[in-house]
Amino acid sequence: MRVSHPLKRVASRVVSDTSTAPSDVIEGPLADRHAALGAKFADFGGWSMPLQYSGVVEEHTATRTSVGVFDVSHLGKLRVSGPGAIEFVNSCLTNDLDRIGPGQAQYTLCCDDGTGGVVDDLIVYREDKDLFLVPNAANTDAVVAMLEDEAPTGVLISNVHRHLATIAVQGPQSAAVLEAVGLPSGMDYMAFDRVDWRAPNGQSAPVVVCRTGYTGEHGYELMPTVDTAGALWDAVMDAATPLGGLPCGLGARDTLRTEMGYPLHGQDLSVATTPVQARLGWAIGWDKPAYWGRDAITRENEVGPPRLLWGLRTEERGIPRPHMAVRSVADDDLGEITSGTFSPSLKVGIALAYLSRAVGAGDEVKVDVRGKPLKMQVVKPPFVPSHVR
Repeated sequence: MRVSHPLKRVASRVVSDTSTAPSDVIEGPLADRHAALGAKFADFGGWSMPLQYSGVVEEHTATRTSVGVFDVSHLGKLRVSGPGAIEFVNSCLTNDLDRIGPGQAQYTLCCDDGTGGVVDDLIVYREDKDLFLVPNAANTDAVVAMLEDEAPTGVLISNVHRHLATIAVQGPQSAAVLEAVGLPSGMDYMAFDRVDWRAPNGQSAPVVVCRTGYTGEHGYELMPTVDTAGALWDAVMDAATPLGGLPCGLGARDTLRTEMGYPLHGQDLSVATTPVQARLGWAIGWDKPAYWGRDAITRENEVGPPRLLWGLRTEERGIPRPHMAVRSVADDDLGEITSGTFSPSLKVGIALAYLSRAVGAGDEVKVDVRGKPLKMQVVKPPFVPSHVR
């Protein structure tokens, strides 16, 4: 019998390249499912999460060609409620909430007010009067603290990180999976709905169904309560498996997002990088009177950033990795790789890197891979077509 259990702190079963000793991390509500499937675990933002099951390449390919099912319960979950909640958050985060209405979601940024550096990137879900925010796991406490420090009387910031799970269903067969388990699938990209899901045992359970994801594929993110997450995971997997779907770890999620050029906070985004440098100007409400970092971001946009986020691609043998130096053919220092991997779709090495303004698309550069120069071409991501819509 498959039994779910509430969140708890455990001595982690961490399997990663950088961790050699157990540490106290949070074990999510689906840990027993992952262990039964043979998952290897790693610490992601203080949570013990599946890194891979059958293998990163196989899981990546299943997501691109059929459907991948991911546990991303480590992602933060906040509710902002009370009179003026929407107006307050709109004065803090970069994007303009007036661009969307109830039942729609929006990518946005939480920035340092003095420097414009990116404290976090997150998704905001707009309801009639309240907002639901999904920050990155490692940055949840920082975002909560910043909002609480500025919140006017009557606006409540509720951290519900431990109350909800998140299951991502991604890939061309994702809609078929949702239909098979009795969840709505016909919503537009970046829309969401709150529904009552009827589990196979007849129990009714609330689930938030979101047309969002981090893979570049048509997909959904489902947010059940932690006590019903196991039943929903089982139902989703039962529907996905006959379609060629697989449970997927965060290793595949990383290769999928890198192929799309999606930046990852802690690697491609940080307080040392700005939205302008990261090419995220589309996530800024330039005409808004206020948001954290507005003066610094506007000033940099006017004068031009000292560097920009680019993609790199090689046809040679070699895999670029974070922190590798990028140099010109003439051996001038151009910048540094922030994300790098083998692309399962393209069968070549790809990377994201911040490079000087002198660099342009099509330029040839070289990357030092263990003492050997790897020729790479500068490109503007994504590396593969997007199918989110």
